[in-house]
Amino acid sequence: MSRLLLLASTAAGLVAAAPAFAQKAQPEVSEVVITAAPYVVTIDSATTSVDILKRDDLDQAPSGGIGDVLAGVAGVRSSAFGPGASRPVIRGLSGPRVLVLSNGLGQVDASALSPDHAVATDPQEADRIEVLRGPSALAYGGSAIGGVVNIIDDRIATKPVDGVRGRLLASGSTVDNGWTTGGEIQAGQGPWVVSVDGLRRETKDYDVPTFPESRRQLEADGEEYPGKVDSTVENTFARLSAYGAGLSYVGDDGYIGVSMKRTDTKYGVPGHAHEEEADPAAPVEEEAVSIDLEQTRYDVRGERRIDVGPFETIRFAGGYADYTHTELEGGAPATRFVSDGWEARIELVQRNRDGWQGAFGVQALHRDFEAIGDEAYVPATQTKEWGLFTLQRLDRDGWGVEGGLRIEGKEIDSVVARRDFTGVSASLGGFLRPAEGLFLSLSGSRTERAPAQEELFAAGAHPATRSFEIGDASLGSEVSYSLDLTGHVTRGPLDVDAHLFVVRYDGFIDLRPTGDVDDDSGLAVFRYIQTDATFYGGEIDGTYEVWSDGERSFTLGGTADYVHGRTDLGPPARIPPWSVAGRGVYEASWWSGLVEVRRVGGQDRVAGFELPTSGYTLVNASLTFRPLKDRDFKVFVEGRNLGDVEAREHASFLKDIAPLPGRNFRLGVGYRF
Repeated sequence: MSRLLLLASTAAGLVAAAPAFAQKAQPEVSEVVITAAPYVVTIDSATTSVDILKRDDLDQAPSGGIGDVLAGVAGVRSSAFGPGASRPVIRGLSGPRVLVLSNGLGQVDASALSPDHAVATDPQEADRIEVLRGPSALAYGGSAIGGVVNIIDDRIATKPVDGVRGRLLASGSTVDNGWTTGGEIQAGQGPWVVSVDGLRRETKDYDVPTFPESRRQLEADGEEYPGKVDSTVENTFARLSAYGAGLSYVGDDGYIGVSMKRTDTKYGVPGHAHEEEADPAAPVEEEAVSIDLEQTRYDVRGERRIDVGPFETIRFAGGYADYTHTELEGGAPATRFVSDGWEARIELVQRNRDGWQGAFGVQALHRDFEAIGDEAYVPATQTKEWGLFTLQRLDRDGWGVEGGLRIEGKEIDSVVARRDFTGVSASLGGFLRPAEGLFLSLSGSRTERAPAQEELFAAGAHPATRSFEIGDASLGSEVSYSLDLTGHVTRGPLDVDAHLFVVRYDGFIDLRPTGDVDDDSGLAVFRYIQTDATFYGGEIDGTYEVWSDGERSFTLGGTADYVHGRTDLGPPARIPPWSVAGRGVYEASWWSGLVEVRRVGGQDRVAGFELPTSGYTLVNASLTFRPLKDRDFKVFVEGRNLGDVEAREHASFLKDIAPLPGRNFRLGVGYRF
């Protein structure tokens, strides 16, 4: 805990702020957090940790998956399974404990099953992205026990459009010879709005300033380290196309709309190869593995103002998705993962009565999953979920309280067993505004998470994690008890957002080595077990405007985070080390510049079969030009990892065979009309 306090005080001294290329939007009184609750909550009044990335932030975000885009946000890292597959790691938790949503509904994909599985929604489709940690995620159920990432697009318009509007973006990068193009257009006629959007990205294998395998990995394998040599991480290509369309009717009392989206992506999986055994007498070769992912998704969403008892608004959303994920070995289809299902939500929002806001909601989900092939280590399952919840908040300006309650059921049926779970989750918090520009809150929660299908029923080789995994069909629900202390400070040029948290888990589900080796695959055997665990840590970020003169200004900022995890069996695997970043931003009338230095510590508290990771320092910079009177046109150039240093993400299964990309320059143009 002393290390945490030292980190927090150091970050406060730097006046922390969100990092470059994954910046947190400046807190504004008018900035409403969509994901936290169905009713209005502004970001400077949120009782737990919230980050918002707007469209301008996403224009200059790294090309890649949602984990890569969010990796610099305080308290968030990436699973970094190559450019094609990355999920967010929030406060040291990932997989089935972090819920990635599309407009408030689940992805209905297989991305939580394995780190080499991509999320079916690309961050460049978004109009904004919200990241929540702590009790604010209660409305989304036990699968959000670690946090929520909501990717919000504008495919279903919620406001009328007069004429035509849209956006275009194109960029190219050097480290992977990559390029990205994308855009969206909306046309309105009276109450009707039509939306069309598309995205195309293609990257090749990326360059690194070192031998891909780490010195520690080579020594563990009894091999000699060749020294620092420029290399390429093989099989890290990615090709993505996504396109969609929506139709909305926007009236005086609300809106209703439908949309369709198609995603096709093919990407390489570094380090995930299979030995070729066609000719036993020939030298052993390995076949590179790539993934071909397809999803078609349909959504309906709407809102209507009503006057029924205490309620003033009804909101509803529903989505159906058909997902197929095929692993290709040497270009030939091998294991195939199929997931299709639907999810729906209805929320009744209460009218504001003298500072009292609230909402009641119901959620339901049905999903069919099947894996076919040699790596089908999880049997076919059918999952049904339902949830009833309420969130309530009383805000008396100087003080307030808020709380929530959720009851949910989950049924998982497979050939191994059928399990039924019923969980109760609740949160309660209070907040104060002791002075202008100062907000303090303390929130507590109890959350239940039913086991995921792989935790219950896994039984087979899982090359992506280099393990033979065995589930336990008798596992019980995982229960967490958390406390979150939050502080927002907005005083003149100073803006700081700080959070401390501690979470105690009863029945924490962990994947632990047994010490055995599977005879057929040669992989170490890991088994899902339950133990007790404690996580604690903090995040802090903010800005300080040093100087301003008309349209010119100079701002300093930074960010810091730390998380410590322990279980009764020792440290959990892949817990991210601390990080601290500082930056300076100069704004002028037609251009702006940014320089960031980010330090990530080493990690030597490791689990079994896990190697320590060395720390690293990254230097990033960018310039943005708006040369025309129309400030909606911009040209940007940015450099990442300008020092071309070796950087390995400890939260990644691939950290010792696939470091993060080396020096990269990116040139892009963006236009809004």
